[in-house]
Amino acid sequence: MPIFRLVDDVVFPPPDYADPSGLIAVGGDLSSDRLLEAYRVGIFPWYSEDQPILWWSPDPRFVLDLERFKISHSLKKTVRRNTFHVTFDRVFDEVIAACAEAPREGQSGTWITPEMQEAYIKLHGLGYAHSVESWFEGRLVGGLYGVSLGKAFFGESMFHRKTDASKVALAILVGKLQAWGFHFIDSQMTTDHMHRLGAEEISRRIFLKKLHSALRHATRRGKWRIED
Repeated sequence: MPIFRLVDDVVFPPPDYADPSGLIAVGGDLSSDRLLEAYRVGIFPWYSEDQPILWWSPDPRFVLDLERFKISHSLKKTVRRNTFHVTFDRVFDEVIAACAEAPREGQSGTWITPEMQEAYIKLHGLGYAHSVESWFEGRLVGGLYGVSLGKAFFGESMFHRKTDASKVALAILVGKLQAWGFHFIDSQMTTDHMHRLGAEEISRRIFLKKLHSALRHATRRGKWRIED
């Protein structure tokens, strides 16, 4: 399959044109308009500092249907005890920086480059990117960030500095997204961690149908508050 080179126009080839690895295009930029269009059509950026911008639409796709979230008995206890104080959109910049610094099994670097951080901080300022923070004794000890469009949440990365801190952040997010009528969290690439929490592989065709359905709804823009 050909790999497309993006031009200045904010347009992507159909996701079905991706090669077997999921790679579909190279180049372009990380402008807010291009990022939002990518998410709308089921594509996302993922690359290392020594590479050009690479755009992906994997098949299968890794998705967490909210009703299938698996929360262990011990994690339920941790949530009920309020071991961590959880907030939304309080320190987005710190969360994405912490995710970039978090060690990843089998990875020596990070795909959350300074360029990526700047791009998603801009999306946060526009009300499309959101963070969930876990605090312990006044210190940020875990969290996650992602992008929201319609009734879809695209999870980008998580980090923790204390056991269960990121899982609690995810559990609180799942509960809030369910209350707001969201359909799913897109976890993009398959990981053992998210599989244990209930995410499953689905075909790209099914994912795009689910995405189309989620995008029929208005986007919940602006800063999120856990009290909402």
